[in-house]
Amino acid sequence: MTGPSAERPEPAPSLASTGGLAADLAGASSPKGLSSGNLQPQRHPADALILALDRPDAASALALAAAIPGLRWVKVGLELFSAAGPQVVAQLRDRGLRVFLDLKFHDIPATMAGACRSAARLGAELITVHGCAGSEALAAAQAGAQEGAQAAGLGAPTLLAVTVLTSWNPQRFARELAIDDTIEDYVPRLARLAASAGIGGCVCSPLEVAALRAAHPAPFALVTPGIRPAGAARGDQQRVMTPAQALAAGASQLVIGRPISASTDPAAAFTACGQELLLAQNQGQA
Repeated sequence: MTGPSAERPEPAPSLASTGGLAADLAGASSPKGLSSGNLQPQRHPADALILALDRPDAASALALAAAIPGLRWVKVGLELFSAAGPQVVAQLRDRGLRVFLDLKFHDIPATMAGACRSAARLGAELITVHGCAGSEALAAAQAGAQEGAQAAGLGAPTLLAVTVLTSWNPQRFARELAIDDTIEDYVPRLARLAASAGIGGCVCSPLEVAALRAAHPAPFALVTPGIRPAGAARGDQQRVMTPAQALAAGASQLVIGRPISASTDPAAAFTACGQELLLAQNQGQA
């Protein structure tokens, strides 16, 4: 993925050093990866975790982010963006956080180009578009994002093509959308379409990651929601894995919302996810 520009804020400090494994995680440097080699070299586990700030206003979103020492990436989705507007992206970046703008653009090519141009100017480093918008719209979105970033003096963001939302299960997908392909066939179809249009990655469930990674090596990004630590409630997510399982399968980054944000101690929940990744890494090197 495109690195930060000279004007981009420095990442937030490392994870909270509260003793034990949390201290080990805070001091982790240059992790060499999980046994499958999918946690990229020189990446701290916190770089693989994206916290979904699904909050109804800027104040509560900023408070949640501030309550988690070591947080580096946040997701701004439809709920927060509709309430707080583009300025919340600037507020988060001013605090040293990197932003995944998850608005899932899906429109005609000219509109998608304009939307991605504006989103890139905000400094979002990851931006979602719907893969089913088609190759012409995806190519226009990519061009618009590059133009917007260049105009703002920022590094170009990575566009992510949304494949099939993790809330769909196979039976309802076939029944309600009347798509002949199974999810297992439809997701790779959209990934190929995105890659051919120059899009930098996809959003998919962790269950599809291994097959997509085999077909699309890094640096093609595979960002996965539907992440649930062991024992966490699924909520409305249907196709899920644990953080360590998803990265071992080939995910680039993981989006985690309610298991952290709805926890009575979000900082501890975030640290626990990072500990899981660090433990998996160490086990893979043993």
